[in-house]
Amino acid sequence: MTALPATRTSLAADLTALGLVAGDTVIAHSSMKAIGWVPGGQVAVVQALLDVLGPDGTLVVPAQTGGNSDPKHWSRPPVPEEWWPTIREHMPAFDPAITPSRGIGAVAESVRTWPGAVRSDHPHTSFAAIGANAAALMARHDLDSQLGEGSPLRALEDVGARVLLLGVGFDVCTAFHLAEYRVPMRKTEHSGAVRTERGREWITYVDVATDSDDFDRLGAAYEPTATILHGQVGNADARLFPVREAVAFATDWLRTNRHGE
Repeated sequence: MTALPATRTSLAADLTALGLVAGDTVIAHSSMKAIGWVPGGQVAVVQALLDVLGPDGTLVVPAQTGGNSDPKHWSRPPVPEEWWPTIREHMPAFDPAITPSRGIGAVAESVRTWPGAVRSDHPHTSFAAIGANAAALMARHDLDSQLGEGSPLRALEDVGARVLLLGVGFDVCTAFHLAEYRVPMRKTEHSGAVRTERGREWITYVDVATDSDDFDRLGAAYEPTATILHGQVGNADARLFPVREAVAFATDWLRTNRHGE
């Protein structure tokens, strides 16, 4: 017999069983494919999360916009070099209200467009949030701190937020990037279109060259000793764990495994 689909109600029950509670602040990464068929799709998933978090909780998601970048770095797909000047001149400036996120999943994009959602103002690595502390968490996002001390990730660490992985692995755990700012990492140039007092401008800045290629290994090392709650949400394997603990572990792990200390 085919199992019944998950619903807003059953997902809320699964999230509660996992350990999510009213008043929590959580940064969520998810896969609708892993969660399974849900009447209402990603909207129902967001509703279930908000049902559990309640009016005092806050739901945060990445809302990244990698397409607002120098076309010379594009590879999936690349574009002809003769197009590059036109793209740089005419790429719309990042606008938190209207610029769509890219490559972060249907649930996260639904949060970004949710009534009352607040989005941080970064042209490449913004976050979006709904809930009691959304405005405070999104208030600061320094241009040269994509995922560092001047970003919402640090704010999430400070308030004792937790990470929720719904049907996805540690390779997409954005919180690990905060650790990259606490160990010696090379820096690189980033470019994109932004709004300024003078109007739209194409700008270039220098920031840490973040890299998630080894986050699966990092997560595998972290999990055995971590304060992780495991469960099933819909059809998805789920993990719930503290941002602060994960970042502290990642900082030590990166010092040893990327730098051999």
